[in-house]
Parts: sequence; structure tokens; C-alpha cells
Amino acid sequence: MSAPDLIRLPTAADAGILPSQALRALTDQGAISSASPWAPDQIQPASLDLRLADRAWRVRASFLPRAGRTVADRLADVAMHRLDLTMGAVLEKGCVYIALLQERLRLPPGLSARANPKSSTGRVDVFVRLLTDQGDRFDDVAEGYDGPLYLEIAPQTFSVLVRTGTRLNQLRLKAGAPPRLACLDVGVDLTGALAGFRARRHAGVVDLDHEDGHDPKDFWEPLEPRRGELLLDPGEFYILASKAAIEIPSLQAAEMTPIDPSVGEFRVHYAGFFDPGFGTEEAGAVGSRGVLEVRSHETPFLLEDGQTVARLVFEPLTERPERIYGEDGSHYQRQGLKLSKHFRAWP
Repeated sequence: MSAPDLIRLPTAADAGILPSQALRALTDQGAISSASPWAPDQIQPASLDLRLADRAWRVRASFLPRAGRTVADRLADVAMHRLDLTMGAVLEKGCVYIALLQERLRLPPGLSARANPKSSTGRVDVFVRLLTDQGDRFDDVAEGYDGPLYLEIAPQTFSVLVRTGTRLNQLRLKAGAPPRLACLDVGVDLTGALAGFRARRHAGVVDLDHEDGHDPKDFWEPLEPRRGELLLDPGEFYILASKAAIEIPSLQAAEMTPIDPSVGEFRVHYAGFFDPGFGTEEAGAVGSRGVLEVRSHETPFLLEDGQTVARLVFEPLTERPERIYGEDGSHYQRQGLKLSKHFRAWP
């Protein structure tokens, strides 16, 4: 299989994240394949949505296959029962599942990949991590990987309804080792009349393919700030917003990562990808905030307005994407404090 110039073995000068047109070229070549036809909106400016296949397994423990073992090998040791996703299945909170994904990789030399939960997945507190055969790390795909993809799914607060085709995570492909262009601290905003939302513990099932289909009052409790502070209760899940607007230049992409836990007994629960164009004037989205999924650890923690809770790491693209984030409309462009797309607007 020959590779186009865009995805040749990179030099230090052209290492970077692949844009949408390079991802499309890889699908045309078969380096990224799928069990069903590609959806028109599956390729994002600098990432690819991944979709659940037709089956999943309830497992008794999370695992990594490690060298010499496949995910299927390990499933034989830990699977409790198999679920058919073709008609939909409820994944219970507090349980762990492994699902086969429709997409498969056959990466050329010089290309690796990294996965992250989609924004909507993190905002309903569903913990997901990518697994590959012989992998010794979650979410990271080794250079030249050839094999299937699996997803560990662990709903934390809400039980969720999924089915074949549900998109819970996304994949970003990298040529070489892209340099870190900048690392910016992200503070939290606790100054508005509405500081954020706390998840209700005993809510109903969230259908992860049903947009604007759930009453947010059944799932979330609004929070009012007091003196610019918010007390985080251990084990509770919160949706908050960044203090400052976020802007991702058209030739860069970013990933939000948790901060060092030594700065506080809490963490941003999920990392997240920010595609080129998010929050930019070019996309008509100046003022877009980052939404933060926060969970406290063993002790209560008093969070203050402006306090750093996460960090944005910027990396270069190999070239400008054919379209930037939000040009054709997006649920999260121009956002402030906002719940996931599964919920109707807060009253």
C-alpha cells in the first residue's frame, strides 16, 4: 500500500496532527477501514469519530492486553456475558463493558494515534478508553498498528442506552512526534448567577443517540456560587465552565489534560480534544468557553473563582484542514456553561 505525500514518514519539521483531508485519504487507501459505510460528518477537522459495532461484553474488571495478547484473548478471561447492540442495550452505571468498534486501523509507518472521549460523552460522566491488541496503554495507538479497535465503557453517574453506530470517542492521528507549542492553564468561572450543575445520583437512563430529548431538571441540579466559591463534595460530578474564552488557531489542535493533583483534591474527570477553529473569529465564535467535568476526591474541596483546574496543550497540524471547527454549525461552538447535547436547554 503506497502512502500519499501527506502521510509520508515525517521529519522533525513536519510532525503534526493530521487534518481532515489526510484522514479522508487514509480511509480511501484502507489504512482506516470500517464495517459499515462512512457517515458524512464522521471526519472532523482534526479527528475521526469512532462508532460502536454490534456487540459488547460486560466484564468483571478493566484490563490491558499487553505484549503478545489480543483484546479477544483477555475477554475470554474476564467476560461475564455478551450484549447485542443492534437493537440497543442499557449499560448500567457502576459496571464496566468492552465494546467492539466498527473502525479498524492499518497505519503506515510514521503514523500513530490517540483517542479521547467525545465532549458529549464526558458531560454525562461516561468513562471511555480505547483498547488495541498488545497495547500497554489506554487511548494511545502505537505507530504502524494493524488491528481492530475496542472501547472500554464505564458509566459513572447515569445508566446509558447505546446501540450499533453510537459515537462515544474520537481518534486523532499524528505524524511523528508533534512538539508542544504551548501549555495554558484553564481556570474555572464561579461569578455568574449559575455556577454550574451537579448530577443527580438516581436519575433515569440517558439515550446517547437522542439529542435534545431529555429534561435537564430530571438529571441535574443547578448550583449558585457563594462569594465566588463552590464546595465540591467527594464523589459528586459537576459541570462547570472555564473562566476565559478558548481559541484554537486553524493550524493547531489542543487537548485538555488534568492538572497535577497536588494543586487540589479534585480533577477534571475527562481529557478532551479541541479542534482547529474552536472559538475563533474566523468561525464566528469569539467568546467560546471550555466546559469542565470536575470530580472531587476523598475530601471536600473549596473551589475558588479563577482557580486552575485543567491545562490546554497545543500541537501543530501538518497543514490547515479543509474546514475548521464550527464552520458548518456545531452544538458546542459559541458555548458558555452548557450541558451535553442530549438535554434540552436549561430553563
